[in-house]
Amino acid sequence: MDRKRNDKSFPARPIEGLKAKYRMSNAEMTTNDSYEEVIIAGFGGQGILLAGRLLAQMAMKAGKEVTFMPSYGAEIRGGTSNCAVIVADESIASPIVSKPDSLIVMNKASLNKFAPRLKNGGLLVMNSSLIDSKPQLDDTIEIIAVPADELAVELGNQKAANMVAIGAYLQKRGHLTPDAAAEALPDVLAKRYHQTLPLNTEALRRGAEFVKNSE
Repeated sequence: MDRKRNDKSFPARPIEGLKAKYRMSNAEMTTNDSYEEVIIAGFGGQGILLAGRLLAQMAMKAGKEVTFMPSYGAEIRGGTSNCAVIVADESIASPIVSKPDSLIVMNKASLNKFAPRLKNGGLLVMNSSLIDSKPQLDDTIEIIAVPADELAVELGNQKAANMVAIGAYLQKRGHLTPDAAAEALPDVLAKRYHQTLPLNTEALRRGAEFVKNSE
C-alpha cells in the first residue's frame, strides 16, 4: 500500500510489514469498540501522509491490526493529499474507508470534501488556522477546532502542524497516546530528518495539551 513518494513536508520512511488479515466484513467489525476508521486530509506539504504513517506505525507497535492507504492528487506542494488508516483489535476486511469514524482535516477544501462522509457520532479535528468557520454537521458529531499552524509556529516550525493535529486527535480519542506516537516517530521519519524529532514530539504534546485544556 505504501509508496516511495510522499508529500514534501518531513519525508517519511516506509512502514515495514504494514498489513491486515482479511476475514471479517467491516460491518461485522464495527461492533468492536476497538475499531477506528480515520481519514487525514490536507494539501501537499502539510505532512498528511507522514501523519497517517505515524498513526499506523504506533498502532502496530501497540499490537493492533492496521491498514494504511494513501491517496495522491497532484504530487506537488499545494496539491491534494489524503490517507485512510484503520486500527482494530481484530482482522480488517478492507482498507477502503468510505465513512470514517474520525476525520482530521488541515484545510478548508479537505473539510468540504470529506466532512459529509463522517459517521454520525464521529469526531472531526480541524485546523482552525486555515478553516475559519465550523461546518454544519449532524449534532452527534464532535468538532475539535485546533489552531494547528499557530501552535506549530510557536514551536518554531509551521511544518509541525500535522503533529499538533495528531496529538489533538490522540488526546480526544484516548485509545493511543501522544507519548506512544513520539516513540514511533523514529520509525517513520527518514533518518536525515531525525533532528526534527524533538520538534515533532513537542508538537504532539502541544496538540494534546490544547484539547485537554479546552475540555
